[in-house]
Amino acid sequence: MEQQKQHIVIRGCGVISPLGFDAASIAQAYLNGTPAFTQIPHQGTPTPVAALPAAAELQLQQLVHANPTYKQLDRSVLLAMYAAKQAASQAGWLQENFTSDDDLAVNIGSSRGATGLFEQHFEAFQQEQLSSSASPTTTLGNLSSWVAHAVNAGGAQISHSITCSTALMAVANGVAWLKAGMAKRFLAGGTEAPLTDFTIAQMKAVSIYSKLYDHPYPCQPYAQEKQNTFTLGEGAAVFALEQINQPKAGAVCIEAVGLGFEKLTSKTGISAEGLNFQKAMRQALAQLPEQDRSVDLIITHTPGTRAGDKAELTAIQAVFGSNLPSLTTNKWLIGHTLGASGALSMQYALHILQRQHVPSLPYPHLLVQQPALRYRRIMINAAGFGGNAASIVVGIL
Repeated sequence: MEQQKQHIVIRGCGVISPLGFDAASIAQAYLNGTPAFTQIPHQGTPTPVAALPAAAELQLQQLVHANPTYKQLDRSVLLAMYAAKQAASQAGWLQENFTSDDDLAVNIGSSRGATGLFEQHFEAFQQEQLSSSASPTTTLGNLSSWVAHAVNAGGAQISHSITCSTALMAVANGVAWLKAGMAKRFLAGGTEAPLTDFTIAQMKAVSIYSKLYDHPYPCQPYAQEKQNTFTLGEGAAVFALEQINQPKAGAVCIEAVGLGFEKLTSKTGISAEGLNFQKAMRQALAQLPEQDRSVDLIITHTPGTRAGDKAELTAIQAVFGSNLPSLTTNKWLIGHTLGASGALSMQYALHILQRQHVPSLPYPHLLVQQPALRYRRIMINAAGFGGNAASIVVGIL
């Protein structure tokens, strides 16, 4: 008797980003195709960023005021908690007045962690006014432990950083834990709140930050500009994952997970051939059914850096050859959210699969797309400093 196939189903998705505070508001933003960028003064220079809109900020502040303890937490932790509660509620897992669920595990990642709070505490340290809360509130472990408290999860609580691949690595970990039987349900995702003086300064120091502060599209993936257009954004997305034998029609499943690494050849770990991307994509494709390893669309990492964007496109060409799928990205709308970017790209994939809608790219020098008649399978790419990359394939039943 043939063994019944197990599916990793996305039972819920929570999200907060420069486009909105739930699936409905963000779907409308994608339909409108309006970029979320504003400009702020940074070190005397106008600087483009993508921050939460007023409606999303109001939602986040309501969470903060729901519990006096939350006021001591970093913004990255609050974003993760907001998204996780939304995902757990959508999945039917949010039972706040009951004892903790030991079969519910959590893995939340961030590239930078409690950046804003750390900067505040360091400034206080320089003035010899350091608070006793500095250490416990700035550890990376806050991400998963506070999320676990917020959703009453009693299983594993994992926080990690693998730079900008972080969120997809968290999802990959969730898939592995579910398949291994080490958890029955899993919340996985990424969060980032990098719109701080020091973080922006770091990105400028690498000479990748966009100077197009007065342009409606300061972040231009695929563009032929003779400059980098990397622009920071903030946000979080978390997914409620469960292994199910017979999912309902229309369910979105994680079909494959691929990881890739390459030896460091530069500060950012990017080779011209995008070897890390190639390895991740090939590994993911190899996990699909042998008779059907096609994908209809790739949501690329492409943060608007000349070297990084070119390397990823070169890698895609090497892997897919003449069967090149359509390509798209959401960074022209929300910028690069570092450790949360893969999760927000994955939420974008859910939007496309469920609504069959891909916004056009209105800024100059577009990458030509050939739309599919129906999007049924999407690959999401992410890569980060250190030579790492991840590819996840999601499909709709």
